[in-house]
Amino acid sequence: MKLIYCLLLIFCGSVFTSAQKTYTVQGTVQDFHDKSLLGNAVVKIGNYTAKTDQKGVFSFDKIPAGKYTLIAKHPDCNDYTENIGVDKDVHLVITLEHHSNDIETVTLHGSHKNNGSLVVKTLDKSTISRNITENLGNLLTNISGVNVLKTGNNIAKPIIHGLYGSRVSIINDGVKLAEQEWGVEHAPNVDVNNFEHIDVVKGASALKYGSGAVGGVVILQPQILPKKDTIMGLVSLSGISNGRGGDLNVKLAKTWENGWAVKTNGSFKKLGDLEARDYGLMNTGLQSSGFNFGVQKLTFDKGISFDYYLTKSSIGILRSSHVGSADDLDEALSNQQPIYTRDFSYNIDNPKQEIEHHIAKVSAYKRFKDFGKVTATYSFQYNHRKEYDIRRTAELSKKPGLDLELITHDLSVNHLIERPKWNLETGINGGYQNNYSTTKTEARRLVPNYDRFYAGIYSVYKYKFLSDLDLEIGGRYDFDRYEVTKWYDLSRWNNKYAQDYSDFVVRINQNRILTKPALNYNNISANAGIVYHPSENFNLKFNYARVSRSPNVAELFADGLHHSAAIIERGDLSLKNETGNQFNLVADMKLKVLGGLNISVNPYFFYTRNFINEIPTGYSNTQWGGDFVVYDFQQIDARMYGADLDVALKINDHLSYKGNASYVYGQDITHDVPLIMMMPATFNNSLEFSKKEWKSFYFNVSNKTVLAQSRFPIYNILITKYDTNGNSYKKEVDISTPPNGYSLWNLQTGVNLSKNLGVDFSVRNVFNTAYRDYLNRLRYFSDEMGRSFILTLKYQF
Repeated sequence: MKLIYCLLLIFCGSVFTSAQKTYTVQGTVQDFHDKSLLGNAVVKIGNYTAKTDQKGVFSFDKIPAGKYTLIAKHPDCNDYTENIGVDKDVHLVITLEHHSNDIETVTLHGSHKNNGSLVVKTLDKSTISRNITENLGNLLTNISGVNVLKTGNNIAKPIIHGLYGSRVSIINDGVKLAEQEWGVEHAPNVDVNNFEHIDVVKGASALKYGSGAVGGVVILQPQILPKKDTIMGLVSLSGISNGRGGDLNVKLAKTWENGWAVKTNGSFKKLGDLEARDYGLMNTGLQSSGFNFGVQKLTFDKGISFDYYLTKSSIGILRSSHVGSADDLDEALSNQQPIYTRDFSYNIDNPKQEIEHHIAKVSAYKRFKDFGKVTATYSFQYNHRKEYDIRRTAELSKKPGLDLELITHDLSVNHLIERPKWNLETGINGGYQNNYSTTKTEARRLVPNYDRFYAGIYSVYKYKFLSDLDLEIGGRYDFDRYEVTKWYDLSRWNNKYAQDYSDFVVRINQNRILTKPALNYNNISANAGIVYHPSENFNLKFNYARVSRSPNVAELFADGLHHSAAIIERGDLSLKNETGNQFNLVADMKLKVLGGLNISVNPYFFYTRNFINEIPTGYSNTQWGGDFVVYDFQQIDARMYGADLDVALKINDHLSYKGNASYVYGQDITHDVPLIMMMPATFNNSLEFSKKEWKSFYFNVSNKTVLAQSRFPIYNILITKYDTNGNSYKKEVDISTPPNGYSLWNLQTGVNLSKNLGVDFSVRNVFNTAYRDYLNRLRYFSDEMGRSFILTLKYQF
């Protein structure tokens, strides 16, 4: 028995001695993306705690032998957990998911640290939510330097620094929107209610989105879903007085902690005839709907997602904008009121547009510890556009005058590698488009059937030269090929193209000639930028971009009546690539004035060779039922420069001021005249009182002032008229002179009625001002929309 007791004492003593033996545990905490060392990270081993220094180093001197759970935390990271055994001195390298809130797609974001020298302005969730009934174009006018080219109020295309159409790319959840964007009255087919964040990149420096985005890029980003087990949703219902309509939006998402999520959004909007101050606007109703469904499995190191978007809309176009003769046009432009009127109606009659757009996207990414992040995205898009006109007979009016189907396949692969002093992003994409214009319209095709093949490759390198100085350089190459089937009038072909393009001829049929052009375009673009950040209160960016853009299908081949635009458009097969040089400078300053003053100034300069300009060149009677202004595409050398100013002042804890101003100067150097349709000087100012303690109450008063455009070219037209004796004579019709400037006041307020229920109320054009906008194609025929009251109820859970 004594022997057993001795053995037990020896065993217990050895265990006690072993338990008292301690070891050193040291290591570093680093960023997974760029391997930079993270200071102020907290590391726990059992009950022991240490914090990393500024070099990311932590140390434990006396850790008893045993098994432990190690937990590492950092304010900007997901927690890291690992089981470790301590039976000797240990050195660890802990890798955390730094800036884990980044969107798991290849997009930009206003707060991302890697914007570099890009000029980015942002509309956040709050701004979008307060303007939930607006279309994308009107919503973007909250950003300095951005305006809209409008056809009435319901059709609005964004303009960035005077450029629009194919020169502005729109990115819908990582997919470049492929639609008939060449039309002046073709609004982007997106539902803003699907998105919670909108970035606008000004200028051509965002090379990842293609060389065609000379004006800039609009990036629409959906909600980032949390990684937790929950159901979340939002229902909003709006009533709109002007148009006597409403807007309904429903969002629902189910998320899981393991990264799985399912989401769906739906919207419906309906308006009747809008009203100007003094009269109704016949046939200006709208009916639109949107649907989005997505499923995703996203974790830190890998993820896959599928998304589907559908938008459908039927848009009425002011009846008075479509005239059947030169006399009608002269009368319409001479009258202060529209020549056609009716009692209020929800009917959407001819002229009108019906558009349907589908996007299906599959995207996946994988992070590799040393190699970086690789993302691959395939998207399919289908765009179907129908435009109906007032035609010669009631039977013909039932058929669309324009019926286009555009199918787009796109595949892109991107690679991003980040290091403490540099990062490199490289990507390649390719795609195929097919456009079909049916013959069932019984009208000449405005744009022909074609196949388009395209491919591009880019690379952007950013280097931290000094602690306060970053450098950036990038390059991109794009290839475009059009294979087109098109009929020309034989006389036009012989006069303009026969000598240089005889190999495109297939056959001649009486006074028409069938051709099959095959055109290749090569574009090389580049950018270089500097970011100087000497203090928290000052930031300076300079960016240079060498731009190159291929002409689009309308600029090359348009030939006929564009019904909903009520003009005849004629393209030019001989157009060359646009090439130019673009300079952007941004200075951001923070000053200690009251609660804080932020000022941002963005001067820019753009010189372009072979700039493609569309201008009115005459007037013509057509076999399609009326007289219309003729617009031709021509190439010129052009110069544009201007400046944007943003100011934000926090007056006190509850009162703040925001303002911006924009000016752009455009000149046709070839003909020494101002460029057509340049944005006039614009000023936006707002003052807001808010108090979170009062159930998040806010009250905002804002003003928008637009000066008259004093620089404009003269492109008036001559029409033939007849006196009382039947003698013909020519009369000049002024379609060039811009309207007067204007100033609009708006009010907006909101409050949370309960934890989940909120209400917003706004008054647009408070004083019911009558005005006309130079950038509205229908300014010749009516005033803009008058006062409107909007009430929105929101239930969020």
